[in-house]
Amino acid sequence: MTPVDRDIVVRKLAVIIGSLKALEAVRTMTGEQFARDLYMRKATERLLQELIEAAIDINTHLIVGSGQAAPDDYFDSFILAGQYALIPAELAGELAPSAGLRNRLVHEYDVLDQSLVLEAAKKALSLYARYVGAVERYLG
Repeated sequence: MTPVDRDIVVRKLAVIIGSLKALEAVRTMTGEQFARDLYMRKATERLLQELIEAAIDINTHLIVGSGQAAPDDYFDSFILAGQYALIPAELAGELAPSAGLRNRLVHEYDVLDQSLVLEAAKKALSLYARYVGAVERYLG
């Protein structure tokens, strides 16, 4: 068993928090405004990718640090984090699909539906703020 390295988790949480702050710019954007702004779209995609990857890293680190086997995939990292009470199970279920979004952002960037990216960014503002709070509570 590898012990939890609090500094790693805190560093990854800082990535999520920074990304959430930057994503505030899209909270009030309409789909039309978002579609017209190439730089905002690309920044949003990258910020989402980074915050999701940071959460996956945290999940995996906490799962392994708690003595469990590493998750088989990114989706399972959220589900297992909920099952092992690292974060609330309901929140884990809401966050798990973001693993698929991460894969689309990385591998299917040329065919992304930008309205779904905007919707995901707005949803992430709430969900990932809750995630940060849950991980901070877990760390004590």
